[in-house]
Amino acid sequence: MGAWCSGNTTVSKTVDEGSIPSAPALMFNNFSTNQELVGHLKSIGVLKTPLIISAFEKIDRKDFVPKQFENEAYGDYPLSIGQGQTISQPYTVAFMLELLQPQPGEKILDIGAGSGWTTALLAYIISQQGSTNYQLLRRGRIRAWRTISKEIPISNNQNELGKVYAIEVIPELCEFGAQNCNKYKFVSDGVAKFFCQDGNLGLKDYAPFDKILASAALSKKELPQAWKDQLKVRGRIVCPIMNSIFVFDKIKQDKWQEEEHYGFNFVPLVKR
Repeated sequence: MGAWCSGNTTVSKTVDEGSIPSAPALMFNNFSTNQELVGHLKSIGVLKTPLIISAFEKIDRKDFVPKQFENEAYGDYPLSIGQGQTISQPYTVAFMLELLQPQPGEKILDIGAGSGWTTALLAYIISQQGSTNYQLLRRGRIRAWRTISKEIPISNNQNELGKVYAIEVIPELCEFGAQNCNKYKFVSDGVAKFFCQDGNLGLKDYAPFDKILASAALSKKELPQAWKDQLKVRGRIVCPIMNSIFVFDKIKQDKWQEEEHYGFNFVPLVKR
């Protein structure tokens, strides 16, 4: 629901259930077009994956900012969307999606949907059926692809379009996000569905999920139990905890592998 980067470093390790660990300068740039913004994100190396790049090219950030900020829509910095929340800095969104590695056919829970921009990016990705990664799956190269991608979990739903379930606790923003996302027909076509409720609780009725993305920060180093329970084994969670972005891979039901990326700032995850 709002984040920006202040530089980052990475730490990784494998832990058992219940153990989670805890932070470096950036010039904000404003561009005239979405193409220029995407080119910038590619040039600095944060956008790498072809399908994620395609999503950033097709889903225009300008469609997700309030009218008074449209002239700053392509700035690589967060913008207010009201209610004390922001649309996240493009760098941070790209960074988190590259960590999440969403794939066609997956079912993804998007927590803290805010403006709906991240939901729309995810909806574009999971509804595609022509990406390189997807074609590798169809050719039976799952093992080789996973080796290359450091065991990133990928979907077995090869013939499905996937779906994004977006949660936003603030009613005005939930409506704002859903309307923005539907500018690309993702809501009306059933690719994305919005819920106005506490994101800490997840969506038990729609679980399990292949992946979970949170865009607002937890205040302590402990994942909500609902997120753990609602994620598939070999699934992935990407979420901010205080000033770091964490990647949690569910290796087994009670065993997790984690990776920490320091140096970010997020609005807190709002509870109801």
